[in-house]
Amino acid sequence: MSDTIAAIATGGSISAIGIVRVSGDGAITASDRVFRARCGISLAEADNRRMYYGELSGANGRLIDLCLCMVSRGPESYTGEDTAEFHCHGSPIVLTEVLQALFSLGVRQADAGEFTKRAFLNGRMDLTQAEAVIDLIEAETLDAALNAAGQLRGAIREKLESVYSTLLEMTAHFHAVIDYPDEDIDEFDMQKYLATLKNTENELALMLASYGRGAVLRGGVPTAIIGRPNTGKSSLLNALLGYDRAIVTDIAGTTRDTIEEKALIGGVLLRLIDTAGLRRDGDVIEKFGVDRMLAALKSAKLVLLVLDGSAPLQEGDYDALRSIPADALKLAVVNKSDMPHVLDTAVLPELGFPFCRVSAYTGDGIGSLEAMVKGILPETGTPPAGEIITNARHAGAIKRAKACVVEAAKAISESITPDAALFEVESALLAIGEITGKTMREDLVSTIFERFCVGK
Repeated sequence: MSDTIAAIATGGSISAIGIVRVSGDGAITASDRVFRARCGISLAEADNRRMYYGELSGANGRLIDLCLCMVSRGPESYTGEDTAEFHCHGSPIVLTEVLQALFSLGVRQADAGEFTKRAFLNGRMDLTQAEAVIDLIEAETLDAALNAAGQLRGAIREKLESVYSTLLEMTAHFHAVIDYPDEDIDEFDMQKYLATLKNTENELALMLASYGRGAVLRGGVPTAIIGRPNTGKSSLLNALLGYDRAIVTDIAGTTRDTIEEKALIGGVLLRLIDTAGLRRDGDVIEKFGVDRMLAALKSAKLVLLVLDGSAPLQEGDYDALRSIPADALKLAVVNKSDMPHVLDTAVLPELGFPFCRVSAYTGDGIGSLEAMVKGILPETGTPPAGEIITNARHAGAIKRAKACVVEAAKAISESITPDAALFEVESALLAIGEITGKTMREDLVSTIFERFCVGK
């Protein structure tokens, strides 16, 4: 018997429609006591996944809304349990009153992620699919949403199940030969095992290699906006964001700390870091700002070097240029195109910089800048279908599994006893099982669902 839970499944703000979700053994009975269908049918007799229009009453029996209600019986529901959903007018007061009416009947408030957690525990989805639910909710780009949707459909599970089955078959054969020596079972074929392990290693390596793009899909491209003071770095940040996030003045050194915001540029999510202007002199506070700018540069994958197009290149510009890590992608943004042009842009390609002229003040050229950013980032390839690893937990487990497979192959190559290879293969199985939930630890499951919001 499962206790019955309920929560508001939509946001807490005013909206056209708000949904209250109920799940558990008593979900339909409790819902039937607060809802009366206009057609006269009780929810106990209602068809699965069919909407019924009717009256919804509060804990005091008074009408609080005219709404739609749908029931879905386990095990074919989202959670695998009996569920009900009330599709109400989206007043937070109305939705709260619905909850209070249900609570008065013994239903309790659902914990964060408890609906999806129950779906996992009841075998309706594996852990990769459960985690894809919150990734889809939190997706900030179309590619991130496409990848999460693919994982919700089972893309990661399917890839891992293939690897898991291969290793499990090898393990089963090992045990059969060792445990039943008198049976007519094929002896160890070490070369065949070795080939299998090499193929498995390659498959895991390909999955792991996608994590770099996955980290960008999920968190955005770390992008540092740098330059000497008063070139318009903060103005550029505001122009890219579409609102005034940073204070802008004509006084050099206005920005003394790093400011970080996300923006969708050319369909790519950038984690923009506006930094203090780089200059050799300055007060103690400015030096702290410069130190933080240099720290931001170390983690930046893309660097936007902002130059003042109304002035020639200065020593401060060259200082900023030299501070850029060699492996970072870079783009020169020649700002202040609304003023007379003085800077000699012909030298920029010679310095290894593609460039774009913009006016952060008027917004002119921002569209061209977005197109250039999209063009130089390798992450803007084929739209993903769930094959990209975005989860650090998944990447860590795949890395451990791959290391175990490598050790197993090494043990076979060096003619070490079969037990040594068997131990490593079984360790790889445990690591893969952690990803899908085949190898389940209670603390791991609890940690995963802490990310979820209430009602999901």
